[in-house]
Amino acid sequence: MPLVQSVSGKKNAMEYEDVVAMGKSDFEVKRPNDECDPISVNYTSGTTSSPKGVVYSHRGAYLNSLAAVLLNEMHSSPTFLWTNPMFHCNGWCLLWGVTAIGGTNICLRNVTAKGIFDNISQHKVTHMAGAPTILNMIINAPESEQKPLPGKVSFITGAAPPPAHVIYKMEELGFSMFHSYGLTETYGPGTICTWKPEWDSLPREEQAKMKARQGVNHLGIEEIQVKDPVTLRTLPADGVTMGEVVFRGNTVMNGYLKNPEATKEAFKGGWFWSGDLGVKHPDGYIELRDRSKDIIISGGENISSIEVESTLFTHPNVLEAAVVARPDEYWGETACAFVKLKDGSKVSAEELISYCRDRLPHYMAPRSIVFEDLPKTSTGKVQKFVLRTKAKALGSLSKKSVSKL
Repeated sequence: MPLVQSVSGKKNAMEYEDVVAMGKSDFEVKRPNDECDPISVNYTSGTTSSPKGVVYSHRGAYLNSLAAVLLNEMHSSPTFLWTNPMFHCNGWCLLWGVTAIGGTNICLRNVTAKGIFDNISQHKVTHMAGAPTILNMIINAPESEQKPLPGKVSFITGAAPPPAHVIYKMEELGFSMFHSYGLTETYGPGTICTWKPEWDSLPREEQAKMKARQGVNHLGIEEIQVKDPVTLRTLPADGVTMGEVVFRGNTVMNGYLKNPEATKEAFKGGWFWSGDLGVKHPDGYIELRDRSKDIIISGGENISSIEVESTLFTHPNVLEAAVVARPDEYWGETACAFVKLKDGSKVSAEELISYCRDRLPHYMAPRSIVFEDLPKTSTGKVQKFVLRTKAKALGSLSKKSVSKL
């Protein structure tokens, strides 16, 4: 029988407590014949293409659950507020991890800034996790909805590279921020930006930039590297040479469900190829620069959409921003920014372009701005393939009188 919220007024509605009461204390646990047997199938978000079924093993889920507890610095009996989807990577494996450590799960019927602050205050929440979309919701909440944190609230973010400005604002509110990175294919979090004591002396803005790095592999991942996708050569850890981020280890998927061709392509050379472009710094920390499909090549220069988006996020009137390539007859491609402004804010496209030019090399600044709500997946990620279609429909900017922008 399908379960619906009792507040919906529908027949056969059941409360959570009623469902729990139906459980059997003598339930027989059926263990896998082999630890590498599948435990679940989780679908990719479909931000760049059609979703694929990612097969998780019992071994990988077990190890990543323990890693998730470590990454969140959880002690016994934490109180976890769910603002990351439970269906996405099994809640980044925290569905299992929080249970393993005897935690309390606080669930929201709808994720709102008011609901987040109210529940943190009421239940003395100690841990949270969520995408930058949730961070943005929190830092832009009206003062009337914000409440002082009752204690330390550790917040691990990932799913998309968070702008340093957003991390800084979260810490101003009192959250203890941790930045992780991974994919559905790595059971969610695969790296953590472990804090270094020597960064304590940096200005707060610089500290936020350091925390925005994707970091180093956790204990469940054997190794991460940045490699040339053509030669498969490991690239130097100089913080400059860009390549594709690759993983290998116990917490990498078994493969794609009923898709051997995609599985073979994903594991070429014995590594899982993420599709994310980045650099490795001399200290071994990974920093993403873009998805391979999202790099904009304008006049022969590579433009990182992540860097442009991070700059737009620092504008006081910008709530959300996503940057994609717009085809251009002269430049090949130009950066096109889709922007959602904060309620009641007004700013022109020309002003935003000028703002970016003052803070970025001119070739990186967006040449066109579109104001609208951003399409998102059910996990809160921006659907850039939708925006690329819209940008393509705009046509070449060079043919128009606004090409001077």
